[in-house]
Amino acid sequence: MGAGGAAGSEAGAAAEGLEDPAADPTDADGSRIGVLSVAAVLGEVRAAITARFPAGRRVWVRGEIHKIVESQRGHCYVDLVDPDATGSDAPTLKVNVWRSTWGPLRGLLADQGLHLQAGTVVVLGGRIDLYAARAQITFVADALDVDALLGRLAAERAALVARLQAEGLLDRAKALVVPELPLRVGLVASPRTEGCNDFLGQLAESGFAFNVLLAPVAVQGVDAPAAIAAAVAALGPASCDLVVVVRGGGSRADLMAFEAEMVARAIATCPVPVWTGIGHTGDQSVADLVAHTAWRTPTACGQALADLVRSWWNGVADSATLIAGRATAVVDTEAARHREQRHRLAVGAQSQLHRRADALCGRADRLAAEATRATGQARLQLAQQSARLVPGAVAAVARQADRVDSWRRLVAAYDVERQLERGYTLTVDDAGVLVRSADVARQVGGLTTRFVDGAVHSVVDRISGSAAGGAGR
Repeated sequence: MGAGGAAGSEAGAAAEGLEDPAADPTDADGSRIGVLSVAAVLGEVRAAITARFPAGRRVWVRGEIHKIVESQRGHCYVDLVDPDATGSDAPTLKVNVWRSTWGPLRGLLADQGLHLQAGTVVVLGGRIDLYAARAQITFVADALDVDALLGRLAAERAALVARLQAEGLLDRAKALVVPELPLRVGLVASPRTEGCNDFLGQLAESGFAFNVLLAPVAVQGVDAPAAIAAAVAALGPASCDLVVVVRGGGSRADLMAFEAEMVARAIATCPVPVWTGIGHTGDQSVADLVAHTAWRTPTACGQALADLVRSWWNGVADSATLIAGRATAVVDTEAARHREQRHRLAVGAQSQLHRRADALCGRADRLAAEATRATGQARLQLAQQSARLVPGAVAAVARQADRVDSWRRLVAAYDVERQLERGYTLTVDDAGVLVRSADVARQVGGLTTRFVDGAVHSVVDRISGSAAGGAGR
């Protein structure tokens, strides 16, 4: 720090009465004169606060709720910060709303459909107080500007609707077409609640085979908007014909979840039509504005869905009845015409049969006579052919018999036994193979020579003749 800055600091300290400790007066025992106790300091602070903010004067404070806690004893504690403050070191005002004030105030908020939560900007009336036990300045609130809060919420709602309108989301869902037979229904509801049961009851009483895919969610509270938006987004691609969001009646505060932007955007961007059946006590919610169709109650929504399917069924039934009636009339007409035609055909057939019977009888007589004549001629021809065929056949058989005798004599001339009887022999080796030459006989070990009256076994030790150059034994 420069000299000028130091001088300025010293001057400022002197102006505030923060003088050099060495200059403070002391008493005889060396104790400083004018030293304050903690309680005295806090008393001075309280006096200064009272002087600036008199006890009978109400102070109005505008701020954003950073944290809000309701105790079991019925008190409400709020951390209030400036709406435009950022960072962790933003100044925070501790606000106490005692049970005697918070009870009626909470009822008033509920009647107006309001709910205080983190992020809500409020205008509170009350008094500044010092909590001496913690040396903490607190704000004891005893009033809330509800009109300002309602105006802000209304302005925020109007701004949201304007944004949705500018983005084309306000009418996007209405452009979708509901199938003629929406039997697969995605339901976003809190299970076992009156609203959910009323809707499902209408579907059950209709007698139609609805297939309901339930996405259980909380329909009120801080976490409800995110849960509802996620359920709608999940059911859109789940092959549903229609997505329905229902909730039973309640106060405006109970229905605040359906004013949330994330819920409105999920409904507006859902790929299938979304119906809402929310029990209202006043105007439509933003969710109703962006939905394909908004029904006043879950019961009305379920009844409308059942009526839609019933209308389709009645159309099919009426068409079937009309078709059946016309088909019956056509069948009856055709049956009568066929009976008449059958009668005419039967009469005509009988007449034709009678006329043709005589002609057939005459033709039958002529055919019988012709057949008798043709049979006689054929019999005569067969007799003549038989007379010519028998001698020829006998001569042919005789010629073939002579040929057979000739072949038999020829075969007998080549019979082995006959050759043996004439003095010829057969020589075979041990394997029974015929030996046709001396060279072959020399190559085998033993020979068997067959005569007409027996066989002789021999061994070759010498071959005579030009091939072997010697005699054999």
